[in-house]
Amino acid sequence: KLVIPSKVKYEGSTYYVVLIGVDAFADCTKLTSVRIPSTVQIIGNRAFSRCKQLTSVRIPKGVREIGPDAFNDCRELTSVRIPKGVTKIYDDAFADCRALTSVRIPKGVTEIGSDAFSCCIELTSVRIPKGVTKIGRDAFRKCEKLKSVKIPNSVKVIESGAFASCDNLRSITLPKNIEVIEEYAFQDCDGITHITIPGSLTYLGNLFRHCSNLTSVTI
Repeated sequence: KLVIPSKVKYEGSTYYVVLIGVDAFADCTKLTSVRIPSTVQIIGNRAFSRCKQLTSVRIPKGVREIGPDAFNDCRELTSVRIPKGVTKIYDDAFADCRALTSVRIPKGVTEIGSDAFSCCIELTSVRIPKGVTKIGRDAFRKCEKLKSVKIPNSVKVIESGAFASCDNLRSITLPKNIEVIEEYAFQDCDGITHITIPGSLTYLGNLFRHCSNLTSVTI
């Protein structure tokens, strides 16, 4: 168990802890829980990457940035609540969190990065809030238990492979004003049987390749 202090003393001076640095606790394979103080604003790149026994982490309200790979490959982490101050979920932030079953994304987020939640194979639900404009490449790829996703009308771009290989995805609502859906965005989603394509799309590529149970498309 790790409790990060809110302040430290060094050479007679007191400093508040506002940043958890790059690789700070990476590969601490015996770490099971972390308590982060309210003073922290930034969780750096790979800060807790590959903490394979980490089951619990509370991210305080003051955090405004969770860096790339921050919790990548934390295989026992079951749930996470991202605070309201965060505006972007960076690349691979929670990739390979294989025990993660639920995630709450706050309204302030405008972009979900590449591979942000890829290979979260136990993830059953995710709510994408209004205000998100871009869902990155492979963001939810291989979230095998994800059953439904409602994408808000604020989303303009869904990048390649964003929901590829989500085997149990049965319901997907595309935003009315979507401008770009890149190749293979929903490849190998065997659970999808029907899809409605918004009229705002100007190009329709190989979005639903290998969706073997897709029986009807409304354009």
